[in-house]
Amino acid sequence: MFESAELGHKISKTVYDREVPELRKSLLDAQLNLRQSGKFQLIILIGGVDGAGKGETVKILNEWMDTRFIETNAMGVPTEEELAHPPMWRFWRALPPKGKVGIFFGSWYTEPIVNRVYGTIKGSAFDQATDRIIRFEKMLYDEGALILKFWMHLSKDAQKKRLERLERDPETRWRVRDIEWAHFKLYDKFRQVSERALLHTSKAEAPWIVVEGTDPRYRYLTVGKTILNALCTRLEAGTPNTVSKLPPVLPPVDGKFLLTSLDFSQSTTKEDYDNKLVKYQRKLNLLVRSPKFKKISAILVFEGSDAAGKGGGVRRVTGALDPRSYRIIPIAAPTEEEKAQPYLWRFWRHTPRNGNFTIFDRSWYGRVLVERVEGFCSEADWMRAYGEINDFEEQITRCGAVLIKFWLSITKDEQLKRFKERETTAFKHFKITEEDWRNRKKWPAYEIAVGEMIDRTSTDIAPWTVVEANNKYYARLKILREICTRLEAAL
Repeated sequence: MFESAELGHKISKTVYDREVPELRKSLLDAQLNLRQSGKFQLIILIGGVDGAGKGETVKILNEWMDTRFIETNAMGVPTEEELAHPPMWRFWRALPPKGKVGIFFGSWYTEPIVNRVYGTIKGSAFDQATDRIIRFEKMLYDEGALILKFWMHLSKDAQKKRLERLERDPETRWRVRDIEWAHFKLYDKFRQVSERALLHTSKAEAPWIVVEGTDPRYRYLTVGKTILNALCTRLEAGTPNTVSKLPPVLPPVDGKFLLTSLDFSQSTTKEDYDNKLVKYQRKLNLLVRSPKFKKISAILVFEGSDAAGKGGGVRRVTGALDPRSYRIIPIAAPTEEEKAQPYLWRFWRHTPRNGNFTIFDRSWYGRVLVERVEGFCSEADWMRAYGEINDFEEQITRCGAVLIKFWLSITKDEQLKRFKERETTAFKHFKITEEDWRNRKKWPAYEIAVGEMIDRTSTDIAPWTVVEANNKYYARLKILREICTRLEAAL
């Protein structure tokens, strides 16, 4: 794969000086069109061999284009804050919004390649890492992003000469550290591992472009022209409307619904509730205060039917915690800022660092529930969301998060009773809206959506806990008991 990037391509100064002005003008025009359309973002990855001109290329792109609408991210060694989160957290936070350009100088490829070269991970773990990258980039592509990945290459002899030249010059000596020479000694291993990564992850939606890094003029023009051509092609093609007509809702083949097969007769007396509530809240408080909890985090997801008691369940959980130790993330319709990013962006940004407790009052499951049933996204969007959600949950749990997901379920009759109570009780009036009544009319569609959601996303690492919530006392105790059980097992 790298042989074609060792042919000694060169561009004369005359040709370079003639082509650059027009290229810069065209890039600025295309960037303006991207900003005005606001339909997608351009994500540029710059990787490659040490000394191959990666930093210089990033600098030229910022000179040629409007820096107000470019977000350049130098992704070096993770900070202490970044290490306390899943590895992909820092990349999700740095994604550019629609209409902008994001340049990643160092990317999600760096750590797997370096770790494999130095033998800290095995080949199987490396392959798993590249598979996760493929799914991540496919998700970005499906969300509309244009992804361009450049690998700056040098032959072994060319890299040695380049590092020696930089080291001789007092003004560039700082750019050559011990780590660059250490990597050079492992050149052949880096080449082997990098080629394996590039071959495995060069897909139609996110191809790799290998660029010879010997001649800077050739490198700059190749990268600039590639970006211009890809951007113009995408702008001319436009972004297709992803919202399609909602497919008909079909009942399960066996005629059974998950939510109607639950035993809603389960209940708890007020006296028993009061005694056990204190018991479980005390236990939860001690678990979260344990020194071992600093090495993990807890993420609670509360989903359920309207009026099923999610808010009451959340309050009984937070009643056991120090207010400084938890955050509640209420999820409503996405803001304009959130709409400009991939769907999971607004959830990734709220994942807690180790030692913290985060509660999502509704969550990323909105895509396969309300967005699906109400037709706010296409069938393709909510169908692929199951896999994307499972990937997301696998990543956060693999890094120490205890993810506990609750679906609170009530019968249709019980919901009607609670709706009427909210309408007639002054301090509960704010809880009932026209949207609640409208959602109630789509009860059968939600039954099917919930059943499929639980079937497709209840995994060993992130199982669903379905809570029969007709009796609020029973539901609250079940929630607290499950949290204590899961945290105790993790600790």
